[in-house]
Amino acid sequence: MTFMNKLPSAKRAQILQMMVEGVSIRAISRMTGASKNTIVKLLADAGNACADYQDKNLRGLTCKRLQVDEIWSFVYAKAKNVSTAKAAPEGAGDVWTWTAICADTKLIPSFHVSSRDAVDANVFMRDVAERLAHRIQLTSDGHKSYLDAVERAFGDDIDYVMLVKHYGAAKGEDQRRYSPAECIGTTKGVVTGRPDMKHVSTSYAERQNLSMRMGIRRFTRLTNAFSKKVENHCHALAIYFMHYNYVRIHQTLRVTPAMAAGVSKTLWTMEDVVATVEAWEARAAE
Repeated sequence: MTFMNKLPSAKRAQILQMMVEGVSIRAISRMTGASKNTIVKLLADAGNACADYQDKNLRGLTCKRLQVDEIWSFVYAKAKNVSTAKAAPEGAGDVWTWTAICADTKLIPSFHVSSRDAVDANVFMRDVAERLAHRIQLTSDGHKSYLDAVERAFGDDIDYVMLVKHYGAAKGEDQRRYSPAECIGTTKGVVTGRPDMKHVSTSYAERQNLSMRMGIRRFTRLTNAFSKKVENHCHALAIYFMHYNYVRIHQTLRVTPAMAAGVSKTLWTMEDVVATVEAWEARAAE
């Protein structure tokens, strides 16, 4: 067996790169020769380290316009099947990932994995508010939980618009299962402040959802690649967003979102991420 403390940094960087490119754990094991247990251990350590680093460093952000949205997935089994699933772990069922994205820098300053209720909306929006340096313009979809959550987190110190999409009649059964109904219009409702209406949009947040669906193996539909434990689901997301914010150059910006937002002066590599993971491991071992 290959033990975690004997994996060289270059190998760890290779494994993490494969994770963020959507390669499954079993496939990573076959291609690298590392055991499945070793890879899962790296997933957990890297997930904790990336979450800790971003939580501490994505503060005092000077974002001007944010968009928020939620994306559905599930752990172990869909909610309707949990009661009949064999040995379903705690946290099994539907999970939602709440994300905020800066419309200018494309930085993801906050994400939250939970249910889609009002309690978690409040947790998410409070975290978003605590990371910002000044007043922003915010656009959300029509999810009603945002109304109270935004008010509690920001009070009147925000320019907030809710963008509600209207959809046409339901399609046939097969089409309804695999594609959304056609959007036939939108309604922009000013909730707080005096937002600039030409910047009211959730397009970046929705495109980010698509990137997550395509890039994170655990979000792939109609496969058996879904997460089996909610903890590993969260770890995979933390690594994905670390790579997205600090390592991957945005095609339009020509720099990483972290560089565009001024939270990093340099382009990171996966070796830099591994160094962050190893620093976290050293602190955890003290």
